[in-house]
Amino acid sequence: MLTLANTVLFVTITARAANQGDAYLSWAVFAALIIAGAATALQAARAGRLGAGHILMSGAGPHFIALAILVLALPDAGLATLASLIVVASLVQFALSAWLPLLRRIITPVVAGTALMLIAVMVMSIGIRRIGELPEGVTPAAGPAVAVATLAVAVMLAMRATGVWRLWAPLIGIALGCAVAAPFGLYDPQQIFDARWFDLPDATAWPGLDLTPGVEFWTFLPAFLIVSLVSAVKASGDGVIIQQVSRRRPPATDFRVVQGALNANGLGALLSGLAGTLPTIIYSPSTVSLITFTGVAARRVGYAMGGVLVALAFLPKVASVLLTIPSPVMGAFLLMIMGLLFVEGMRTVVQDGLDHRKALIVGVALAIGVGLESRNVVADLLGESWVASLSNGMTVGVVAAVLMTLFLEASSRRHRRLEVPLSTASLPAIDGFLVDLASRIGWNDASTNRLRAAGEETLSSLLQAGSDYAADGEPRLIVVARPGEAMELEFLAVFDEENLQDRLAYLSEQPQVPEEAEISFRLLRHYASSVHHRKYHGIDVVTVHVDGSR
Repeated sequence: MLTLANTVLFVTITARAANQGDAYLSWAVFAALIIAGAATALQAARAGRLGAGHILMSGAGPHFIALAILVLALPDAGLATLASLIVVASLVQFALSAWLPLLRRIITPVVAGTALMLIAVMVMSIGIRRIGELPEGVTPAAGPAVAVATLAVAVMLAMRATGVWRLWAPLIGIALGCAVAAPFGLYDPQQIFDARWFDLPDATAWPGLDLTPGVEFWTFLPAFLIVSLVSAVKASGDGVIIQQVSRRRPPATDFRVVQGALNANGLGALLSGLAGTLPTIIYSPSTVSLITFTGVAARRVGYAMGGVLVALAFLPKVASVLLTIPSPVMGAFLLMIMGLLFVEGMRTVVQDGLDHRKALIVGVALAIGVGLESRNVVADLLGESWVASLSNGMTVGVVAAVLMTLFLEASSRRHRRLEVPLSTASLPAIDGFLVDLASRIGWNDASTNRLRAAGEETLSSLLQAGSDYAADGEPRLIVVARPGEAMELEFLAVFDEENLQDRLAYLSEQPQVPEEAEISFRLLRHYASSVHHRKYHGIDVVTVHVDGSR
């Protein structure tokens, strides 16, 4: 319901604002629903490096609406130019997925969580505005009354209902909201009666691609690339959060899932550009909030959602049933799920700890993003094309968070690096590297010995976890040390499917005498103040923090 309503709404807004005809609108909605269904099913499937293997509802997004309207308003540009811009901008998603291991210190949980909180705040304002969207002649009190009824029923059922009633709480709230809206004249079922049961769009409305881009293309390309990058950063956050909310016991984050989500998101945007419609993105607010709300996260639900969206593309009468929901009802529902999304953003920010530097990044980014919603000073500094891409607080806030994270990384103490084969023969080299490092920063003997022990046990743990690596040849192990208030060691190599961070967590639940293979894991947990394991396609990163003193 949410994907259908948003997709149709965003595509219609763009087409009407650019004075496009009904033929193009019919084609654009049809193509957007087909691509949304395929992307949703692909995210659930995780085919190779495409998809997250989780429910990630996808549909046409609002990020490019302002830019699309500006492009279509130019006399020498058109739908073909817009389609070409979307196709090129979609490549940013694939690039970020491939470079995610290199950008791991920039695209952090702080950046991803801040993006989610900004999205929630921005959409909350949209929900409030939708509550006040009333036809002429309707009393102003109708919107708040309908919204309160919808929100009250949905929230009370969600908090107190059990079993199947809790699962149906959102739809019951929406149905009751529609019933309350009818006496006010806000619910009109005539659209359902007028719609055809089965229909196909006019394929000649497909705009094609502009294979000889002109000045308009190059003028708007930077703005499209920036917005696509912001969308990719948001999608990477979606890939992190969906793993946390989809399990009763959240596992350590698998960044291969994040890369799969980015690739599938990029494929959806690419197909949207080829079809000449708005880019398809992940609807993380709806997905995360509804999983939290209902407790349902089975992958087969993603397949079902994808199939239903594809079917609805051919069944306008069924789709019209959902599209008749009054704006105040959908506004109230948006407020509820955006509140849940904001909380998920907070959880993402604090999952790796929140020191004063991270708190400053989050605080400033939120202040900029929320502040620009009331007055956007970008319009006073930049031209209209850039205003279109930076005209919302979410975009500027995320960019600010990324820039502050870049500065923090660039201004940190210089790191040292060691590259050796991943084998026990490398232990003396690693030990000498750590001893020399501790000596340079003036650590005492006790802290130096703890650092050496942590390095030895990390190597031992990785060798045990990746005991089958030899079949594919001996990989290289890169050790990166960053001195600070605590020593941060990064071990980069290739391992099997098991995540060391999960393995360390499970040890707390095993009071029996440990097996020999578990001793290194237990010692590592003893010597290190924290251990984080990030798995990517082609590379694994184990980060170990060791406290020390002089």
